[in-house]
Amino acid sequence: MRLEDIDGTAVESTVVDGASVNRIVQQAASVGRRIYIRPADSAAR
Repeated sequence: MRLEDIDGTAVESTVVDGASVNRIVQQAASVGRRIYIRPADSAAR
């Protein structure tokens, strides 16, 4: 989930595979974006 900078509420949510997590974390870190990573439940797959 991408979090709003002001109050930390979820702005958008994306389900990705494990191989994509590192790329997403690196992109978020490069621009200072806050993200929340958690395992997806089986219904989201």
